[in-house]
Amino acid sequence: MSVDATYSASASGGTATLDRGRPAAPGELARRADWIRYHTVRLIDQAGLGHYSSTFSCAEILAVLYYHTLRLRPAEPDWPDRDRFLLGKGHVATGLWPVLADLGYFPQAWLGRFGQVGSPLNDHPNMRLAPGIDFSSGSLGHNLSVATGIALAGRMQRRDYRTFVLTGDGELQEGQVWEAVMAASHYRLGSLVAVVDANGFSGAGPTSEAMNIEPLGARFEAFGWQVHEVDGHDVPTLVSTLDALPDPSDSKPVCVIARTRKGKGVAMMEQAPQAWHLGLLEPEVREKVLEEISERLR
Repeated sequence: MSVDATYSASASGGTATLDRGRPAAPGELARRADWIRYHTVRLIDQAGLGHYSSTFSCAEILAVLYYHTLRLRPAEPDWPDRDRFLLGKGHVATGLWPVLADLGYFPQAWLGRFGQVGSPLNDHPNMRLAPGIDFSSGSLGHNLSVATGIALAGRMQRRDYRTFVLTGDGELQEGQVWEAVMAASHYRLGSLVAVVDANGFSGAGPTSEAMNIEPLGARFEAFGWQVHEVDGHDVPTLVSTLDALPDPSDSKPVCVIARTRKGKGVAMMEQAPQAWHLGLLEPEVREKVLEEISERLR
């Protein structure tokens, strides 16, 4: 795959409905994750500051969701029957923008304005500015609550869409998250899927040192959720897990705990993940990082 390659559905101008479980080879999805990493580096360089390692830890998750799992209609971002996606860890939106442009939600040219004053694309997603964003995020902890409401609304409207939320494990230290976990179980919202990017770090350091949240699976199960714990960089496992989701009418919400590595895909960031939570690569280092990622895309 070329780093400038676009998804084949984009050739239709984004007019098609992208169905759930559409064909996508695991190898192609893995390369798509590296494509996300590559463009994340480019966009952060353009903006002058950004979140590298947190975005890299969830690249495979974003690739599988958007190129295989979610039911979408890019030309109609507000299509009532689309699957919803809420980005709890909003600081990784840099990795989502290339995907949305690729799928046809907005022109590729918008990426060239990323991080500029007045741009609809910034470090955190704004639902009022960018097509394809179902809810804004910045301050952590709110999106699972909002998603619970969206899932409940879907039931009331007799729609079968699923509502996905990507959270960080550090985000789960917020009390509001656990109120949402309790409410989702109480209302038997089987259409709700929480995907936890469990990379072991929050902004200030290891998650366990700030406030331990383990055993995470047992805690969700205690609240009445169905839990799957997987390697968040293992694309075939992510695909099979999300393909096996119960029908949206099921009574148990689902939590997929994706164990990941912060900075995944760039050796220097894997070795010092917290150093690259927020920063900017110097030009010489940036080129080495891009070359490391590009080697896997050839």
